[in-house]
Amino acid sequence: MLHWRRQAADAPLHFVPTMGALHAGHQSLIRRAAAISTGRTPRVLVSVFVNPLQFGPSEDFDHYPRTLAADAELAAAAGAEALFAPSVAELYPDGDAELTRLQPPASLQRGLCGARRPGHFDGVAAVVARLLGLIRPDALLLGEQDWQQLVILRRVVVDLGLPVQVIGCRTQREADGLALSSRNRYLTAEQRQQAAALPRALMATRQQRSATPSQLMAQVVAELASAGLVVDYVEAVDPHSLQPAAQLRGLTLLAAAAHCGPSRLIDHVFLMSRQPIIAIDGPAGAGKSTVTRAFAEQLGLIYLDTGAMYRAVTWLVQRSGADPSDAHAVAAQLENLNLELSTSAHGAQRVSVNGHDVTDAIRSPEVTGQVSVVAAHGCVREALTRQQQAMGERGGLVAEGRDIGTAVFPDADLKVFLTATVAERARRRARDLQQRGFAVPDLSELEAQIAERDHLDSTRAVAPLTQAADAVEVVTDGMAIAAVIERLVSLFRARVPEDAWPG
Repeated sequence: MLHWRRQAADAPLHFVPTMGALHAGHQSLIRRAAAISTGRTPRVLVSVFVNPLQFGPSEDFDHYPRTLAADAELAAAAGAEALFAPSVAELYPDGDAELTRLQPPASLQRGLCGARRPGHFDGVAAVVARLLGLIRPDALLLGEQDWQQLVILRRVVVDLGLPVQVIGCRTQREADGLALSSRNRYLTAEQRQQAAALPRALMATRQQRSATPSQLMAQVVAELASAGLVVDYVEAVDPHSLQPAAQLRGLTLLAAAAHCGPSRLIDHVFLMSRQPIIAIDGPAGAGKSTVTRAFAEQLGLIYLDTGAMYRAVTWLVQRSGADPSDAHAVAAQLENLNLELSTSAHGAQRVSVNGHDVTDAIRSPEVTGQVSVVAAHGCVREALTRQQQAMGERGGLVAEGRDIGTAVFPDADLKVFLTATVAERARRRARDLQQRGFAVPDLSELEAQIAERDHLDSTRAVAPLTQAADAVEVVTDGMAIAAVIERLVSLFRARVPEDAWPG
């Protein structure tokens, strides 16, 4: 292993752990691992190890399918460079009794499979930590089908400070919805038809928007029993804490396990009270607009440029000849305001005010110099906040601004405080002015302007610029746009799985 690892130590290593009996679901993980690139082509390693520590005394360890030759072919066909298939003696040389054990938080094991399979996730954590220590990959790819396992392993990686990115990947399914699983091969043709009742019952709950979690759980239990499945559990929980959900708010995991013949099947569905909202705050000139637009497009979300809305009002005030510092004069311009954001055929955002296209005009130095003054007026904040919140009622958007996570969307699924040093923002501002054909001041002057604007934004009486307590700070100095977007996608996926929002 170490010799192979050293052969191309400069290339990223992506790791897909399995227990073998590979199928199309495993192959999708391998293909995903091979496709992720940060400028260098990654190497993909697949492990095959039937881990005795995660099987209970009455479970199917002795009968679990072992098809190493076929596994090697399937892994290679999907893009794996190597397959690591250690024996129990190789992985646990002193025996499992002498192995240092890990115990993930009890709160994450109290429900779902953890309650029915005591010790199972302790065994999973032990073997994955052992494999990560031996392999030392840059990325660990896991399927979202076993959601509780994914949550627990993410926690293990964070708590142990392991230098690996954990990437969850969408559940792969048969045509009738049944999640792919190595244990599906235990089923007879008749049992295979029965098994399809599990995803069908779960998916049907997505239409029951007014039901309570208890009502949905009872509905699934009844449908599974009617199909002849033996229900192990049906639970509605918060997808990150795995604690019981009292109501359907935000994102809820409805998970189930049931026995069909010799197989124990698990599956889940994510219920969303609204589509995702991502709030990206930060100071002016941090590159929010550029990365937010591309980030939204990649995830299939609407881009809401709140900064453009404030710039548009500022342009209107200047055009009217009103004093930007006079709240009454500014309020008068809001009475018949018709502000529209739209997307052109080429994907670019267009901004119009009272029928005038002001997309380019609102980026002028004159507007930039006065937008903080206009935005500080309570009447402006109130009018535009109402409009933004109306746009966000259904969700499905990425909104950027300077108080979007604290004042406009305090319940956003993800909040990011995107920032950069004053010097870096001054360089970016100079480049932007030059590209737009405006005069470019000295960098020292731009730095002074940006520092003064930061001060005004952070000390204003109405909605000052502050980082929300639950926001993640991302400092973009030295980061290419693609790297910033990759970081945002990673943060988003830690909160909104692909099974909930494929993008």
